[in-house]
Amino acid sequence: MSKVLVIGCGGVASVAIHKCCQVSEVFTELCIASRTKSKCDELAAKLAPVTATKITTAQVDADDVQQVIDLINAYKPDLVMNIALPYQDLSIMDACLACGVNYMDTANYEPEDTDDPAWRAVYEKRCKEAGFSAYFDYSWQWAYRKKFEEAGLTALLGCGFDPGVTQAYCAYAKKHEFDSIDTIDILDCNGGDHGYAFATNFNPEVNLREVSAPGSYWEDGHWVEVAPMSIKREYDFDQVGHKDMYLLHHEEIESLALNIPEVRRIRFFMTFGQSYLNHMRCLENVGMLSTSPVDFEGQQIVPIKFLKALLPDPASLGSRTRGKTNIGCIFTGKKSGRDKTYYIYNVSDHQECYREVGSQAISYTTGVPAMCGALMLLTGKWNKAGVYTVEEFDPDPFLAALDQYGLPRSESRMPALVD
Repeated sequence: MSKVLVIGCGGVASVAIHKCCQVSEVFTELCIASRTKSKCDELAAKLAPVTATKITTAQVDADDVQQVIDLINAYKPDLVMNIALPYQDLSIMDACLACGVNYMDTANYEPEDTDDPAWRAVYEKRCKEAGFSAYFDYSWQWAYRKKFEEAGLTALLGCGFDPGVTQAYCAYAKKHEFDSIDTIDILDCNGGDHGYAFATNFNPEVNLREVSAPGSYWEDGHWVEVAPMSIKREYDFDQVGHKDMYLLHHEEIESLALNIPEVRRIRFFMTFGQSYLNHMRCLENVGMLSTSPVDFEGQQIVPIKFLKALLPDPASLGSRTRGKTNIGCIFTGKKSGRDKTYYIYNVSDHQECYREVGSQAISYTTGVPAMCGALMLLTGKWNKAGVYTVEEFDPDPFLAALDQYGLPRSESRMPALVD
């Protein structure tokens, strides 16, 4: 039925590809492309005996627009799934526009080089005007709206779990549970233990920049920014237990504030253990989280890239990670004139995820939504020209697909609230 080009072959991409191959009646052909073709070949060989999906592989440098264009023109896919690095979002979007192909990704654009003068000028202007200083935001991709509309193409942004499923949860709550939503708290709990003193569950460059940045939340029509990790709460998570969680800036807050305009406050919390925080602060204090090159023995080295090379590969954590994740949204608002609360969330088990697809639950909870989002686009359930985030589409078929393919929802109508 459909040919899909998947760019990326890391932990999340591997999960998405595994799940696509479980739906061969839709994903009839896949091309897996990455800078390192041998990784694609290895995954294709592993999946070939257990799927009816026809899998091919290719080498591509996704930073090079022309290389992506050449690959798209050669393969002629119905959809490009960008599950590479967020640094490459814009180059792949440009290639999709040039070739007339629909696009989707799992995280919004952020620059690799935060010292680039042209980018920094735009960034500093946005910080002043918008009121938050995170390196990642939707403005760069929202700037493509008219181009995709005029081309009659769809670009689906941020279709992982958070962002992605969390936005679908919000759309579902708005559609089925509330007449108006007052507050949204997004809670991301990883109760897993990989046994290392320090490691990141996804790309260290992206992960460490995200959690070491100032936190921010939306309240009364504007951003409120706070010092990194300065707002801490404790929550008792279903099937995980009590965990400390910290307020972070997260991209879905930006689009939710736009698309559910009556919301008074939106916050995002993520759990961290004390060991992780101690290591991160130490690394930050000695400059290891810097994205600015330093000269070392005649070579230019970017500290955070060097750190990435030292840390365990997130894709290698699956076999040793035990425990569960719990990710979801708590809402307050009104229904039929009465105050109401509602909590919708998913619990995933690291070892169950590993047994199914060879990855831990952090990759699994991002890769499964990517496949389900692609499924929505390929089957026409989500189909409108332009650039959209997940909450701008009908949540019902998407959540039904998540229920079917490994991320079933749980609900509570009397949840404990976060103060």
